Amino acid sequence: MADDEKIRVLIVDDKAETRENIRKLLQFENDVEVIGAAGTGREAIDLSGELQPDVILMDINMPDMDGISATEAIRQRNPWMQVIIISVQGEANYMRRAMLAGAKDFLTKPPSIDDLISSIRRAGASAFHEKDKVASALAPGSGPGGLGGTGSLSTAGKVIALYSPKGGTGVSTLASNLAVTLQNDESQVALVDVNLQFGDIAIYFNEQSRNSIADLALRVEDLDPEVVEEVMITHTASRVKILAAPPKPEMAEDIRGEQIARLLDYLRRMYPYVIVDTPSTLTDVTLSALDVSDIIVLVTTQDIPAIANVRTFLDLTSALGIPQGNILFVMNRYDRRINISPEKLEESFNKQIAVTIPLDSRSAVPAVNRGIPFMLGNRARTQPAGRAMLSLAEAVRNRVAELAEDPLEII
Repeated sequence: MADDEKIRVLIVDDKAETRENIRKLLQFENDVEVIGAAGTGREAIDLSGELQPDVILMDINMPDMDGISATEAIRQRNPWMQVIIISVQGEANYMRRAMLAGAKDFLTKPPSIDDLISSIRRAGASAFHEKDKVASALAPGSGPGGLGGTGSLSTAGKVIALYSPKGGTGVSTLASNLAVTLQNDESQVALVDVNLQFGDIAIYFNEQSRNSIADLALRVEDLDPEVVEEVMITHTASRVKILAAPPKPEMAEDIRGEQIARLLDYLRRMYPYVIVDTPSTLTDVTLSALDVSDIIVLVTTQDIPAIANVRTFLDLTSALGIPQGNILFVMNRYDRRINISPEKLEESFNKQIAVTIPLDSRSAVPAVNRGIPFMLGNRARTQPAGRAMLSLAEAVRNRVAELAEDPLEII
């Protein structure tokens, strides 16, 4: 940040009086410039793209869209912009949701002038730093992949989390094979294991590494593309980039959910697809991964405990702040001999099953034991399970295309 460079601020609040009061508070600060004001969340999104502020002061309670959802949409489009949430709601849940949406700070109304100015200056410094990193990464010769490719930063990537509230439903198998199916020369895929204690996604590719997600999560404030590339495993046959779980369960104790959210947000700027393999327990880390995800592939099987747990999770989505439009519902290991059909489940849940993946013990289980995702075999893609995986990949691509057309659709 140059000595004469001002922090450009956008004020967002549904009350004109509040907007004017904040503007007056800031007008005597030589290093701060108020460049605009918005009265709604959608107006804030539009103005942020038009005015390119460094810092956005965002209220939570607004008539058309809450400030947390607006923050998430703005950060998806312009990750270098810093948002400070200012709200009368001071509960920990609001603060947590704001941080997971990408907010830099959280202040309760009315903030003191000292707290407000200090927060703006910290956020401004972060915005300038992030812009410098983006400019360096996109400079000619700065990265091996060019714009939007490996080694550079962009805003186009999508985070797809695979989750089931019941263990043993095949989430890791689906995650590894979805990553292989989506990977091609134009779309690099990163596969991230956030099962921090007993994650085994690297084993599905017969890979081992001394590096793990802990090496990046614990230094998430100071990442750059070269460091990420050094830690990621490149699977030779598929070219999928793998971020493995820590080698020792006790290493998970040092990793917080906020670090995982920020790491995934960073990875989406390097890779078009970030596939996340999650554990079934709703820990802070799991919730953070789900919160930052653009798409959640929710997995069930035909057994009653899995179905019951999925129902409980769907009932929780509103409280967790997860829009129904984010969820792709998948039935795995479908066996026609069992009298629980996809149609019955759709009727019971009033939710469409996007893809049904048939039971295929002859290819899926041996593939795991060999450390070779079954979708790597050309013959497998002609089998029922392989064709279903192709359908799942197509469903993900279609949803990504919908998000590209209207990023507000899922909010």
